[in-house]
Amino acid sequence: MSALTLSTSSAATLRADAVVVGVAKGAKGPVVAPGGDGVDKAFGGKLAATLETLGASGAEGEITKLPAPAAGLKAPLVVAVGLGKAPEKKESYEPEALRAAAGAAARALAGSKKAAFALPVEDTDALAAIAEGALLGAYSFTAYRGKEEANGSAKKGGKNGKDTGAPLAEIAVVGAKPRDKEHKAAAERAQVLAAEVHRARDLINTPANDLNPKSFAAQAQAAAKEHGLKVEILDEKALAKGGYGGILGVGTGSTQPPRLVRIGYTHPKAKQTVALVGKGITYDSGGISLKPAGHNETMKSDMSGAAAVFAAVVAAARLGLKANVTGWLALAENMPSGSATRPGDVLTMYSGKTVEVLNTDAEGRLVLGDALTRACEESPDALVDVATLTGAMVLALGSRTFGIMSNDEAFRASLHEVAEEAGEPAWPMPMPSHLRKGMDSTVADIANMGERMGGGLVAGLFLKEFVAEGTTWAHLDIAGPAFNESAPFGYTPKGGTGSAVRTLVGLVERTAAGDLG
Repeated sequence: MSALTLSTSSAATLRADAVVVGVAKGAKGPVVAPGGDGVDKAFGGKLAATLETLGASGAEGEITKLPAPAAGLKAPLVVAVGLGKAPEKKESYEPEALRAAAGAAARALAGSKKAAFALPVEDTDALAAIAEGALLGAYSFTAYRGKEEANGSAKKGGKNGKDTGAPLAEIAVVGAKPRDKEHKAAAERAQVLAAEVHRARDLINTPANDLNPKSFAAQAQAAAKEHGLKVEILDEKALAKGGYGGILGVGTGSTQPPRLVRIGYTHPKAKQTVALVGKGITYDSGGISLKPAGHNETMKSDMSGAAAVFAAVVAAARLGLKANVTGWLALAENMPSGSATRPGDVLTMYSGKTVEVLNTDAEGRLVLGDALTRACEESPDALVDVATLTGAMVLALGSRTFGIMSNDEAFRASLHEVAEEAGEPAWPMPMPSHLRKGMDSTVADIANMGERMGGGLVAGLFLKEFVAEGTTWAHLDIAGPAFNESAPFGYTPKGGTGSAVRTLVGLVERTAAGDLG
């Protein structure tokens, strides 16, 4: 991951490959944001006018590159990044605007060794946002590129011979105070968050021929050893002995057997426990209810919920948060074969409840049902599941926003607030009780399908059936933002995004502070 330094040097005197400044939309054209004063001075106070001549407007995420003047700057390149509308007097830039701008600039500087970020560091929150955004933007997944390309020779071009496939190597935040306790803590938190989001992204981007339930569990085991976490892995024999019919029913069609992983972090001063459950379908073909062409090419990402939970637990440990966190990774591969579960089959879940499987492509709720029941046995103070669960949620909220459902309105509101603070768009969704009737079965306790309209809400109601009475629970459907199939934006790359990691870490931080919601 990129190195992060806090610098008291001025943007004009810091030696780097580039200096990043913010530009905002002013009443009469683009204006240079605070932090870029030294760079503006090197341009004779005409940086904004120069940028406007080049077509810059200050729009969010807009990137304009221009050579540094002959004198006044140590860096040879200036990168101006749009911050959107300039705030009113006495107001500050929103953290997410800074986060997104820093990420966009970091992406634009891929292949560079060092960049100085001279964005508005008006307080600790601003510093945290800039550091986090830059680190998140400095990401690339190169594990499967050819040897020449991986070491940079295939992508070296131009006079500087930069490896344009590698992320920005070093990020220096100008205007920060490296000896200030709050600034130092904010930088350390940003590094941990970014590293764990990158962990989730790497897992999501790994193809299913390499990432299966067994290898995913092995990665959890390795991380647990490294960070002092407790891990328990149930293989197919243990799952059968324990009666985990949902997980086994989904995984039975694959040559790669399922796993249920429990990974836990405890703090000696913790007063509350949060349980996190992640859907981990390492590849979802749809099973016998096979997905059509055009709908299965990205299904390696159907384990994004488990990746987010895994990364969040490790982040909590690395940050030393004063809360207990238990992660449950429900891992299976959903494939068609002679041994696969058929539409019409009835599964007996870990809870003892029977489920008529009407559609084998509604498999995520089956593995989650078992994991939720098991997690409830430990009586957590709050329980959150994360899953790329339904296309219906994408239709409802689009590709950048995840839905939040809960059996507790206050907890749902708290989670929504945490997500917004983290910069992860989310929206509270209802749980209409009348939709439950659509899942009535004539042969089992419940069917895994209900009414087509409101399918995302139906899925949430199904999961609620496996949550113990009295347990505060929420469901995050991240089907939209988990995998970005369009162009990169802000600090979000193409491919796996690591959606929900920062929200989950924020929830654990609130729990540690005694504000679970």
